[in-house]
Amino acid sequence: MQKAIVLGATGGVGAPLTAELIERGIETVAFGRSMKKLNELADQLNHSPLLTLETGDAFKPEDIIRAAGEADIIFHSANIPYHEMESRLLPLGESVMKAAEETGAKVVVVDGIYPYGRRLMERATEEHPKKPHTRKGKVRLAYEELIFSSRWHKARPLIVRLPDYYGPSAQASYLSVTMEAIAAGKPTAFVGNMRVPREYVYLPDAARMIVEVAAREESYGQNWHIPGPDVISGHELVRIAQRAVGKRKAVMPLGRIGLSLIGLFNPVMKEVVEMLYLTEEPLVLSGDKYERQIGPISWTPHELAITETMRGLMEKRA
Repeated sequence: MQKAIVLGATGGVGAPLTAELIERGIETVAFGRSMKKLNELADQLNHSPLLTLETGDAFKPEDIIRAAGEADIIFHSANIPYHEMESRLLPLGESVMKAAEETGAKVVVVDGIYPYGRRLMERATEEHPKKPHTRKGKVRLAYEELIFSSRWHKARPLIVRLPDYYGPSAQASYLSVTMEAIAAGKPTAFVGNMRVPREYVYLPDAARMIVEVAAREESYGQNWHIPGPDVISGHELVRIAQRAVGKRKAVMPLGRIGLSLIGLFNPVMKEVVEMLYLTEEPLVLSGDKYERQIGPISWTPHELAITETMRGLMEKRA
């Protein structure tokens, strides 16, 4: 890996990915829509000489090609608003793959677990059947089929799959609103059942694993899981977060009824309802393939990772 471009570099996954690449001494193009946000990212990375900032529209292959220059890997972590997934995800994937086909680049696509549907294995390996029963799951499966389509002759893609996640940069996860409110010392809500232990990955850990996968030639053409450490309940997660900020305000679980009511006024929350099955019957990812082909996984313990997340969020507010 000589040079990389990160699409969605100022996003939840893109920011730690960019930081990880710079840390490894890799020339990196941070690509996003807002130069203001890109400059803020550059500030966080001490304006590394390895970092180049480029604005553009990821829905336009020509913008990606222009910004990528001689990049040999495209990290596709650009995301779209949750309630626009069904209409915009496939056009976004089409644009990225066309750019990769034109440049002959490798593509590392960051995705989630929606295509699997309901849990059919105690710990889901990459061979877990893909039987989505939700609209979003079906769109995500079509997205995978687009990425791995036989139409592409020069592009070399892989997909990394993350569970839900958290970290100071997180913006589009179920936990984002909860953790930001706790950092601000305000009452808040928690999406789903707070008693059922679920899987989360700390984004700096995920970025490190993603880059390890991307660095190996034999990784391409495959799905890869980026698992978290031990599962953790919402109650325990909130307890650690509140202790880190030294404030304890009410955190109420939000189930189907509550989300449906909020969804009358908030299109994002309306779209969360169909995915609540993942909070009731959590799907936990197996890291066996990663450990077998890449090496041992090193995680930041939840206690420390949540504490670091809260400190980062409080610093942003300062």
